[in-house]
Amino acid sequence: MKISSLRKHAFTSSAITQSDIRRVTVIGSGQMGSGIAQVAAMKQHEVTLVDVNQEALERGKGYMSKSLKRVAKKKFPEDAKAQNQFVEKALGHVTLSTNASKSVSNAGLVVEAVVENLKAKQNIFVKLAMEAPDNAILASNTSSLPIAKIAAPLTLSQRKRFIGLHFFNPVPQMKLVEVVRSDEVDQKTVDDAVAFVKSIGKTPAVCKDTPGFIVNRLLLPYMMESIRLLESGVASARDIDTAMKLGAGYPMGPFELCDYVGLDTIKFIVDGWYKEGAGLKGNKLFESSKKLDELVQAGSLGVKSGKGFYDY
Repeated sequence: MKISSLRKHAFTSSAITQSDIRRVTVIGSGQMGSGIAQVAAMKQHEVTLVDVNQEALERGKGYMSKSLKRVAKKKFPEDAKAQNQFVEKALGHVTLSTNASKSVSNAGLVVEAVVENLKAKQNIFVKLAMEAPDNAILASNTSSLPIAKIAAPLTLSQRKRFIGLHFFNPVPQMKLVEVVRSDEVDQKTVDDAVAFVKSIGKTPAVCKDTPGFIVNRLLLPYMMESIRLLESGVASARDIDTAMKLGAGYPMGPFELCDYVGLDTIKFIVDGWYKEGAGLKGNKLFESSKKLDELVQAGSLGVKSGKGFYDY
């Protein structure tokens, strides 16, 4: 289903140039995927948003519409007509599709933003890398899985074009994108990925393919140590949050952040790193905690479940 007609271009699988990275295919229409599609469309990239069924795509379109309306109200607070034009213009650069193979056939960049499951991501790229142009950039939005492992089933030439593009939630508001390079990716892919990130108004931070990349590698030990302070009776969750907000200048305290991220997500990441993370296996910094385990087992996952360290 098209939101609007796209400008027509003639492409062949061997003729993608740097300028053609303006054609972006995003796999997965959840909050992350729709957010990536939105910010690319706002900068006039031609975006195809892909998911398994029309219902999921319509939800993704709904996420984009609500977010774009919020942006439009800030940009044009007294001009309803300009607000509507802004939203329509951005959505006019987006096409919805359930046909992943067709959707990547002329893309300059393919970004996967599906569930954090290694096999699922590998299966997507094994199929789509063959359908995409020979020099299209292949990118995963993973926040915790090794880029090299996701790309492992691909050919060497495909792995040279494979990179991590870790956007942060909510994508329209968060300025940072971690550009994650494996040992096999070529420099042109890194340079082109950095150029794309800048073209959509984000700030790139390039790093090696290491557990947690930059932000989560620093953030997870901070959150886990906060939980240990709580378990030890050093201070309440509220007092720890207050201390870090007013003493360190953080916009959110660690427990507010835990609840926002999702306690199940935090447990999934630290458990994986503790059991088999490269250079992190058995590291006490990433050992889970009784309190975290109990909350996850009880279904108290944070904001998304209505209860975590706090009630919502």
